[in-house]
Amino acid sequence: MLESEVIAMRTGSEPATARSPLRMRLWLSLWGMAWALFGLVAFAMNGRQGWAAACAVVLLLAVVDLCVITYRMRQGPHYQPGRDVPPYEPDHGDGRPRGPGPGNDGGRPGRGRNGAL
Repeated sequence: MLESEVIAMRTGSEPATARSPLRMRLWLSLWGMAWALFGLVAFAMNGRQGWAAACAVVLLLAVVDLCVITYRMRQGPHYQPGRDVPPYEPDHGDGRPRGPGPGNDGGRPGRGRNGAL
């Protein structure tokens, strides 16, 4: 690799500084539920059954998304790491992968000892 080709390495602090989009998804899901419910009622009252059905499908998707969001938010730091969760081991820049090295198959999936697929 040339010196002019600089690749940004992980610093290892990403999980400590990352913020989860679950709260944003919660508010967007609630916003979508409100508009889908409004559209469902408005189109049903005006006799547009096809559009009312489309709004009902969107409402159902928003409710399912809201259930998934609340489930993940209640799981705690597994999906939302906080400041008390330690960061991952940083890359030390030597280019070698962590853990066991490649075996007889050259580290390629689907290859046996003789290289056949």
